[in-house]
Amino acid sequence: MMTGTPMRLMDQVRERLRRLHYSPRTETSYSLWIRRFILFGDKRHPRECGKPEIEHFLTDLAVRKQVSASTQNLALSALLFLYREVLELMLPWLDDIVRAVQPKRLPVVLTPDEVRRILAELPGEFTLMVRLLYGTGLRQMELLQLRTKDVDYELGVIIVRQGKGNKDRLVPRPLSCKEALCRQLEYVARLHQADQAAEVAGVELPYALAAKFPNAGTSWEWQWVFPMEHVSREPRSGIWCRHHAYPQTLSCHVQRATQKAGVRKLVRCHTFRHSFATQLSCSKAPISGPYKPCWGTHT
Repeated sequence: MMTGTPMRLMDQVRERLRRLHYSPRTETSYSLWIRRFILFGDKRHPRECGKPEIEHFLTDLAVRKQVSASTQNLALSALLFLYREVLELMLPWLDDIVRAVQPKRLPVVLTPDEVRRILAELPGEFTLMVRLLYGTGLRQMELLQLRTKDVDYELGVIIVRQGKGNKDRLVPRPLSCKEALCRQLEYVARLHQADQAAEVAGVELPYALAAKFPNAGTSWEWQWVFPMEHVSREPRSGIWCRHHAYPQTLSCHVQRATQKAGVRKLVRCHTFRHSFATQLSCSKAPISGPYKPCWGTHT
């Protein structure tokens, strides 16, 4: 039987999150809120805290910090995970804590002309990224985490792996993006050849595929459709590999292009998904076949 120093609480949190296959972004967010809760309680161990402390923390967020309802619910979700999954304390009073109700807001929607003006101001591959966001309704991270194997060029579809709710789905590839997407895959192929010549570790693989298939990270099928220009250190494993484009980089380019285009709206990457859904619902053209819907000719 192995003996040693007990694992620190935050290490237990990270280990449990990874064991349950939570995303790195959720891991970062939950760890942040759990740490803030501990500091709010003068560094008392969460086992020593109860319903009054949690309610005081959540109330302070809403009253003094004036956070939004979604942020308050995120903090509560992190604490629920801490007590139930890490500390394994089934506390019935956690079910009695009222979650903040998020108000319903109307989404920002762009007109086709506004989309064209923004696209005209985007540089390089970022133009293709936004065209795919607008033409397929992909979420930002779904786009950036696309692998080359997920682009079915012959059928004209894109496969979204482990999307929201951990579900897979098919989306049609916009017809106007066919040539640009082909050029992007040719660029990825050249980059892949250069990585193989330089003996780069490849790309990050989900779950334990790297242990099951050691060479999969260097195979063509698993390469990112939108990779970074330079290799970087993978935060979990510490290995230098090729990462996909950062969401912050895409967001910054979208905001700059919006300002240059003179569009006076609060535009984010998710705005193109709202615009896609709105124009799709307003379209009266019939759908011809499972892979050639009416929105396939969008910009």
